Amino acid sequence: MKQLIQIKDISGNYATVERDSLIQTAVEQIRASFSTNPTLSSSSEAADHIQALIGHLEHEVFYAIWLNSQHQIINHGELFNGTIDSSSVYPREVVKAGLGINAAAVIFAHNHPSGSAEPSQADIKITKRLKDSLELIDIRVLDHFIIGSSVTSMAERGLL
Repeated sequence: MKQLIQIKDISGNYATVERDSLIQTAVEQIRASFSTNPTLSSSSEAADHIQALIGHLEHEVFYAIWLNSQHQIINHGELFNGTIDSSSVYPREVVKAGLGINAAAVIFAHNHPSGSAEPSQADIKITKRLKDSLELIDIRVLDHFIIGSSVTSMAERGLL
């Protein structure tokens, strides 16, 4: 069954739209903003964008924003898809992706469909493996966001 919601336009008028259509439009606009405004000015800006892109998904997604040495976005997208409560992440494939686009830095994120933004022990472990692997080829891991009903920055928690 399609879920309908009311939204307010800039003139103050209300319209009824399908929830999924609204989410898809928002995702398209965020992807477009990554292309037209390719420099991330803050960690919170990246977190907001990623939460809007993957926070609504009902399965886990492991996402990366690849940056050059000036922290301009050179590529972004899903690296791995999972189930409702896990996603397999392969450091070898992440290293290949970073080398393939000549990245200097990366911001990782993945969602927890349960809504909890607490990093699990598995999240902490894979982040360390990725950081160690990428460090060997001079790609810095700037952050890893856990997206739930809120956003947790592993860098802010001292987990990187």
